Amino acid sequence: MTEIALIGKKIGMTREFYKTGQSIPVTVVKMEKARVIQIIEQEKRGYKAVQLGFGKIKNSKLSKAMKGFYTKKNTEPKKKLQEFRVGKTENYKEGNEFGLEIFKDVKFVDIKSKTIGKGFAGVMKRHNFSGLRASHGVSVSHRSHGSTGQRQDPGKVFKGKKMAGHMGNKLRTIQNIEIIKSDVENSLLYLKGSIPGSKNAEVLVKKAIKNTNKFTIKEKIEVAEKAKKTPEKKKK
Repeated sequence: MTEIALIGKKIGMTREFYKTGQSIPVTVVKMEKARVIQIIEQEKRGYKAVQLGFGKIKNSKLSKAMKGFYTKKNTEPKKKLQEFRVGKTENYKEGNEFGLEIFKDVKFVDIKSKTIGKGFAGVMKRHNFSGLRASHGVSVSHRSHGSTGQRQDPGKVFKGKKMAGHMGNKLRTIQNIEIIKSDVENSLLYLKGSIPGSKNAEVLVKKAIKNTNKFTIKEKIEVAEKAKKTPEKKKK
């Protein structure tokens, strides 16, 4: 069953140094606190879920219906509402808030965010086509995709054919990203490597769905140090 997740904002990238001299690239994500707005029960909707609210929004930007909804729930308006299906709703209570502490003992997370939009792109950039020949009568179509259809039969271009078009700006999930460190005071999460999206992009962070037996960087360093300390057996 899915766990609850947090929404954050991608701030940018930096690096983290270890005592071994290793430099690890990290992405910094500013996390927002989530508030439980509503608990959805099996009897009413046919599934169990928790509705969480993220971010702040002015009252003037709300519709009449949403103003009434927040007044009824007796909570401040939230910019974004999102549902997460859970196994037990008993663990949650309306008005409760969650922050970075939900990732306290978590080593790996899954990230979901929108990739950078590249606009209209040709097939060489979009699908890694090699293009047409650079000589032998090829005229003004060196970067084109060439033939797309067949002959009279089937007499059409099949759906899904790789062609030029809108590139990027799509939701993508990256799994098993290691948490390098977390700063609870400033609500910052430091993730290993890069993640999709431009600066200030909205990022959904949840506990990794797959069971991974990978070592974290800290664990790898500890193993290496232990190996150094154990004396090697003398050769006879």
